[in-house]
Amino acid sequence: MALLPGEAMSNVDAAWLHMEDRTNLMIITGVLSFYEKLDFGKLKEVIEDRFLGHDRFRQIVVESSLPMVGPRWVEDKYFNLRSHLQRVALPDPGGQDELQEMVSTLMSTPLDPTKPLWQFQYIENYRGGSALVGRIHHCIADGIALVRVLLGMTDDSPAGSPKVRRTRRRQAPLGGGPWLPEVVNDALYSVRRTTGKVVEGTVETLLDPARVAGIAGEGFKATGVLGRLALMPADPMTVLKGDLGTAKRCAWSQVLALDEVKAFSKKTGSTINDVLLAGVTGALRRYLLSRGEELDPKLDIRAIVPVNLRPENAVEPLGNRFGLVFLALPVGVEDRVERLRDLKLRMDAIKNSTEAVVTFAVLNALGTASSSIESLAVKFFGSKATAVMTNVPGPRQEIYLAGKAMRSMMFWVPQAAHLGLGVSILSYAGQVRLGVVTDAGLVPDPAALIEAFHDEMNATLNGGD
Repeated sequence: MALLPGEAMSNVDAAWLHMEDRTNLMIITGVLSFYEKLDFGKLKEVIEDRFLGHDRFRQIVVESSLPMVGPRWVEDKYFNLRSHLQRVALPDPGGQDELQEMVSTLMSTPLDPTKPLWQFQYIENYRGGSALVGRIHHCIADGIALVRVLLGMTDDSPAGSPKVRRTRRRQAPLGGGPWLPEVVNDALYSVRRTTGKVVEGTVETLLDPARVAGIAGEGFKATGVLGRLALMPADPMTVLKGDLGTAKRCAWSQVLALDEVKAFSKKTGSTINDVLLAGVTGALRRYLLSRGEELDPKLDIRAIVPVNLRPENAVEPLGNRFGLVFLALPVGVEDRVERLRDLKLRMDAIKNSTEAVVTFAVLNALGTASSSIESLAVKFFGSKATAVMTNVPGPRQEIYLAGKAMRSMMFWVPQAAHLGLGVSILSYAGQVRLGVVTDAGLVPDPAALIEAFHDEMNATLNGGD
């Protein structure tokens, strides 16, 4: 029997590949904006030198017709950058509303499965400068890995780093690449420090099916965690849950000063993440009330939160190395101080749990399961939550792409398990902003959620109502 072409896709990556359907695209989307117009030729050169240095972006996914053989990564012998880098212009006046409308349309559009599963749109006429929208399929890598890849195209100064040009590397790792700006390196390694007490090597253990059974013996109590997840009741039905359509809507906030959030967190004995999550919870409460929902004081809605499982300072290849935890958001609690206290206690409990490791093992197993089993598992996870929520720290200082200063950035992960709401918090250069993506049929007005977040954070930080 002839050897199969290409490289086998990991079980976890295959699970994310097969999770996609027309109402729920498994695509990670990033929006980078710039004060000035990017030089298209320089942008193309950066993509060729730094982005395409990762072989995965020149490979297509090939499904096997053989039983028990999963999808494979195969070199695209017809690869052409023109198919993946497109140049468009916003209609006048070229502001945030117009960009949000364009990004919403892109989020509703599948990638071409006959080509490598990524695409960039270079957008002119945005606020006197330009923007870059990147869309990359989740089967290639998770959000942390892809943020590192995208920011690996940037520099610490407008002069750039010419010495790293033409450094294509076979199977390039995502960590420690010679072109990675130090401000990016610092910010993204800090993510690992927020994910709790995960034993080094756990993910590698789980990637070996013969060793998965040893988790319980190592003290993870996997059976108990799975039992608790199985017995967890379905999330309550609100206007945020329901059948999905194909159209998505996105919006993002104006920036908040990170120092103000940090000062408030110190005053209250909480973390910056706790304060921002409480702000999101308050915004969801305001939105639900505006849509006529009656909120019981004990009402919680759950968010699925991805948790990075890479060992700190690890040099890892592309791929998915994260688990999922369920965070109950106390939207029924009216008192803002009590909401923050509840969220802090719940986040502290999550940091000391092994839920993320166990869900990673589940995803690993799903990669080899039949489509019917995977469909049941997706339905199971989707019934337990209302939203997907991420919080990623970006660079602490201003960075540059193709010699131009970046004004802002925003990223969204897919709303897996047929959820209709995605919430992303991202900090950059001393500022933080919120982005939301919604199913247009369930939440046709994501800007209302953004306005509610601003109102909630203003009330939190400045003592308003």
